[in-house]
Amino acid sequence: MKPTLKAGLKHSFSYTVPIRKTVPHLYEESPELAAMPEVFATGFMVGLMEWTCVQLLAPHLDAGEGSLGVHIDVAHKAATPVGFAVTVEAECIEVRGPRAKFNVRAHDGVDEIGSGTHERFIVAWDRFNTSVAAKAARASPKVDA
Repeated sequence: MKPTLKAGLKHSFSYTVPIRKTVPHLYEESPELAAMPEVFATGFMVGLMEWTCVQLLAPHLDAGEGSLGVHIDVAHKAATPVGFAVTVEAECIEVRGPRAKFNVRAHDGVDEIGSGTHERFIVAWDRFNTSVAAKAARASPKVDA
């Protein structure tokens, strides 16, 4: 991690909501979710907030580093129809060792649709991938594709 990563850094990112990012598409095998309205899903909003924070971090990471989401505390406040552009604003509010904390806010051009905090942990991908492979080898669970 580079010394340029510090509190006060800001980044925003906009994304137009397609139908495949609505509630019925969150888990398509779920009949309960399939019956719900086609509005931007909370899970996809959280993912968009994470994506924005990843973009903010990218220029401040060393080669071979990345980040993992480790905490999210977000309220989803308003529904967003398909075709609306959602803009997420992220601000780094704290850096403690390899942990970075962000304020996040999402707006769809009409309403603030979500806000809260998100934390990410900076990792070396080679070490992380080795750890995951070792866990998989120990457990050998059956995974549905």
